[in-house]
Amino acid sequence: MTSASPGVPPAVSASYPAPGLAGETLPDAVRRLASRMVTLCWVELRKVRHDRSELYMRAIQPALWLLIYGEVFTRIHAIPTPQGIPYLAYLAPGILAQSALFIAIFYGIQIIWERDAGVLTKLMVTPTPRSALITGKAFAASVRSVIQAAVVIVLATVLGVSFTGNPLKLLATFGVVILGSAFFSCLSMTIAGIALKRDRLLGIGQAITMPLFFSSSALYPAKLMPGWLQAISTCNPLSYEVDALRGLLLGIPANIGLDTIVLAGATVAGITAASLLLPRLAR
Repeated sequence: MTSASPGVPPAVSASYPAPGLAGETLPDAVRRLASRMVTLCWVELRKVRHDRSELYMRAIQPALWLLIYGEVFTRIHAIPTPQGIPYLAYLAPGILAQSALFIAIFYGIQIIWERDAGVLTKLMVTPTPRSALITGKAFAASVRSVIQAAVVIVLATVLGVSFTGNPLKLLATFGVVILGSAFFSCLSMTIAGIALKRDRLLGIGQAITMPLFFSSSALYPAKLMPGWLQAISTCNPLSYEVDALRGLLLGIPANIGLDTIVLAGATVAGITAASLLLPRLAR
């Protein structure tokens, strides 16, 4: 008989139920998975609490976009905006979405670091389904994006942008940011499962971030784009996130229902793809 090495957790076979889970009801299973996802989000909050310098550094880029790009294009009236609103107000939701994108798209680097540190292997042998693990990490990434969104809203307000004062719409705004960030973090973890190395992931992330941003409606209305770019913009989830944010924060006509469905569907697809590639990353 061969005994397991001390300190190494035994692998859970997919053919048998994990200890303590036999006869578990569906509500109990849902509560257990929700508890583990909340735990991952709490871990992310603790990281932010202990290292706030990252929040200050990440506030620099949106501040520059709003102060320089937004103020200049507001003065020259180069880009027509719906209902004649100031360009700075039109730009602010786009910069909010951009800030969340830049945080989420590199989240896969963290899961590669966890793989290298042996943390991912330990998580993989727990009875937690891979999809729940990915979902927890995706919404943990959204925690940082929500904090960043609040910073951008405060900056834009200081610069004179008038956002809605409706608390329900503000809560819905953060919900949209959470969905968008969850998708892009899943996209990053999917790329991590293909690239397998931090350097490769960093290069791919840098290569796709700006095309995602400039092919969306974050900076200008889609009707100003050439036809081929409008087609790409229609397939870009960031465009739907920006559209929903403008509708909620500024009251600009927007198809918020469609935007939410697209973001939710993209998030589910991202969770599925990242979950399928997780074992390859953990090898």
